[in-house]
Amino acid sequence: MSQSDLQSQTVLPGAVLFACNLNCVRSPMAAALLRKRFGDRIYVDSCGIEAAEGVDPFVAAVLAEQGLDVTRHAPKSFEALDDGSFDLVVTLTPEAHRRAEALSAGRAMEVERWQVSDPTLAEGGREQRLSAYRRLAKEIEALIDARFGRPSTAGA
Repeated sequence: MSQSDLQSQTVLPGAVLFACNLNCVRSPMAAALLRKRFGDRIYVDSCGIEAAEGVDPFVAAVLAEQGLDVTRHAPKSFEALDDGSFDLVVTLTPEAHRRAEALSAGRAMEVERWQVSDPTLAEGGREQRLSAYRRLAKEIEALIDARFGRPSTAGA
């Protein structure tokens, strides 16, 4: 069976939550990239263990390069979620994974841990730091491809 056959058999979850520590870098980036790929076929949200003041400006810059605007993203915590009914929670930090495991207790909710880099640790000037955020975006896109496949255009 070819990879495209496998991907066409992928059952998409109805609702996905991405979670990290502050909901200002990894989780909003992942949410924006999944929305870009699947539009409204999947309900996508993001949160953190705590909520930062706003989205990281480097995240906004890197996503703007792809035509995505996250400047109005308002970081929120697990406690501030409007709804806890997610089919899949993808955690992007060990701390968020522990919190998601607690959230999923007794619920029909799958929790996955995606190992991704932390671009906030990058040193150097603006271009070096932007490069780290671009690498993160590529990491997340590859994980999205591996987990969800590419949307079918059949019948479109």
